[in-house]
Amino acid sequence: MIGLLIDQKEVKELEYLLKREMDEILFDVEDKRIDHIVKRAMEERYQILFRLFKRIADPTDCTRYIRTKKYKNNTY
Repeated sequence: MIGLLIDQKEVKELEYLLKREMDEILFDVEDKRIDHIVKRAMEERYQILFRLFKRIADPTDCTRYIRTKKYKNNTY
């Protein structure tokens, strides 16, 4: 485990960066032109970012970014 000391301004910056990255992934996952293998990798990345986000963000902010897995013939 790694510890990290950051001040409130840095927390807000991290929140902003994580939100922006997660929003971009959510937008790209809906693109029908992207292969399902790439989408799976994007979903994995999203889950990592979301776990980081949950550690620093307010729980009400987290509810907007909760994803449920959508399976359709084993693809996303």
